[in-house]
Amino acid sequence: MANLIEFTLFAPRNKGAALIGSFSDWKEIPMSKGEDGYFRTKIKLEDGVYQYKFRIQTKSPNFALDEWIDIIDPKATDIDETEKYSIVRIQDGQRIVDNYLWQNNEIPLPDNRELVIYEIHVADFTGDEVDSNERGKYLGIIAKLDYLCELGINAIELMPVNEYPGDYNWGYKVRHFFATESSYGSTEDLKRLIDECHGRGIRVFMDGIYNHTDEECPLILIDRNYWYYENKHYPEDPDNYWGPEFNYDNYDKNLNIKPAWEYVGDVVKFWIKEYHIDGIRFDAVRQLANFEFFNWLTKEAKNYAAPKQFYNIAEHIPDTKTVVKPNGPLDACWHESFRYFLVPYICGKSFELEQLKQILDPKQQGYAIATNVINYLATHDRERLLRELGNCSIFDAAAFERAKLAAAVLMTAMGIPMLWMGDEFGEYQQKSEDVTKPQKINWSLLSSDQNHDLFEYYQKLIALRQQNPALQSDNIKFFYENAAEKVLAYTRWNEQNSHVVVVVNFSDQNLNQYKISDFPTAEYWRDWVSNQEVKSKEDGLVTDLSSYTAKIFVSNSQ
Repeated sequence: MANLIEFTLFAPRNKGAALIGSFSDWKEIPMSKGEDGYFRTKIKLEDGVYQYKFRIQTKSPNFALDEWIDIIDPKATDIDETEKYSIVRIQDGQRIVDNYLWQNNEIPLPDNRELVIYEIHVADFTGDEVDSNERGKYLGIIAKLDYLCELGINAIELMPVNEYPGDYNWGYKVRHFFATESSYGSTEDLKRLIDECHGRGIRVFMDGIYNHTDEECPLILIDRNYWYYENKHYPEDPDNYWGPEFNYDNYDKNLNIKPAWEYVGDVVKFWIKEYHIDGIRFDAVRQLANFEFFNWLTKEAKNYAAPKQFYNIAEHIPDTKTVVKPNGPLDACWHESFRYFLVPYICGKSFELEQLKQILDPKQQGYAIATNVINYLATHDRERLLRELGNCSIFDAAAFERAKLAAAVLMTAMGIPMLWMGDEFGEYQQKSEDVTKPQKINWSLLSSDQNHDLFEYYQKLIALRQQNPALQSDNIKFFYENAAEKVLAYTRWNEQNSHVVVVVNFSDQNLNQYKISDFPTAEYWRDWVSNQEVKSKEDGLVTDLSSYTAKIFVSNSQ
């Protein structure tokens, strides 16, 4: 039985629009325009899958005034980018995205404080170790979820999964905000990935690209200067211009709306409702530069996701306390200064004790709580640590020892740790300079003893962090420091009397029988690596500190 299905297109300044599709042999179906700026038409459709486009008199300056052009629906949930049409599915007389039935909605997910995040590019994450039909796809990530659970990961952050031009890209210039990248698999596959993650207690965050779009985004073709700044938002910063930028200042007084706010708000709500995402990493927050908008958007997202916890993360480089709670609009900020200062210390290029203390204790930078910062050693945008070490002629065993030091600092600093895929076993490929060139991580490295040893070290560190609430707290205190010998010791604790002490040696000297004064009081401490009991005396603790190493002590009551 056929049912009336409505097609709508928001284009308040455009004169005329029509619907064309497989259901009309691609002949025009007139659309009428309402006072709310929407063109509408209703047609009778049987259940099934149909292709369609809109034909519209464009207002974009790169066309003749009111020229008729064909566009993909800017709210299409499925598209064929090659054939340039939108796809609509009708079932039981209603539009649907797909038939996926969620299985794991009731399983509890980790609190923000408990998170260890793992950043993934879908196409590059899996290689020869996964079935060829699943490789580089959502299903390939599902095949590796047990590995991530074994590592201890409880949140993944997916680089953009919106439909982009071509079959490989990093995805940071979105063309279709409601559609998923077809080269990664179907919408059902993405939902199954998220559902399988939830079934294992893993939260899923997605990259939200709301500063700019691809030059052929349908909104540009409809009415460029209604949706975007006519010129660059920040002409004085040309290196950070990535495409036409949404105009969040534009207010349509006739309709009493801010159109870019409305559109992106609808995008976020759609992804929360349809794909059950648990948070968003907002790209290019510094360039977007509209905290009023973010305040509104993040509140909308949290209200829409409730009662589920939703985590709003800013990529704002350089990082800043102003973008996060309690006074800023978002929950967390990528803590770029952590990587920026720590990596040179690990490489032995420099050492500044006060800087080190600031990145380990972001309260010194003005951040209020641990969940305000996401610490990392590398991201898709930054060179990997082993590459940085190699550039300093530090290789093999020495490099892996320093990688362990960096991992220990990452997992014991105040803040939420994040790994870039492959960090945990010493992936060392150079950062890709071409966002259209695949760069699969090399899983065969895990068969090497030193790489697998690093994996096991990360695994144990993550377990320590997740089992010991002291490392999830807002508390950190530096009780011993020696700038000349490049030694720093700090304690982490919580109100339930869980204590962890970390002693780091950033020098190239082995410091044998090294005395750490003012060591916190406990009946016994356990050396976390050797699993041996040690006892501190009134005047401190004496231990051997190898060069570029960290020692972790856990109070024996744990």
